[in-house]
Amino acid sequence: MTTDALRKRLKSYYLQCEQINASHQEKGCSDGTPDLPIFPEECRGMTCGAKTRGGTPCKRTDLLKNGRCKLHGGLSTGPKTLEGKRRSALNTGKTYEELIGAKSKRS
Repeated sequence: MTTDALRKRLKSYYLQCEQINASHQEKGCSDGTPDLPIFPEECRGMTCGAKTRGGTPCKRTDLLKNGRCKLHGGLSTGPKTLEGKRRSALNTGKTYEELIGAKSKRS
């Protein structure tokens, strides 16, 4: 199997697990964890495979649901551009300038 096919298989496994857990919670079952599908054997020991700065493939095997390691497919680190920071600040109900002003007053 190709790496892309393995990664798709891993994603579908985690999707099945999420669906089973969701239906288990909807039923209100409190008898522990539901019976989940067996982890695909061909996905055991699978590596991240993302290209590192050195140009070699990543060799980490601690993969997330997306089939990448925490270094190459982890959570977002937030907006980087000024426009993105302003858009994100609107979620708090304040403008970016108000948030920056509040931070500078604390310092």
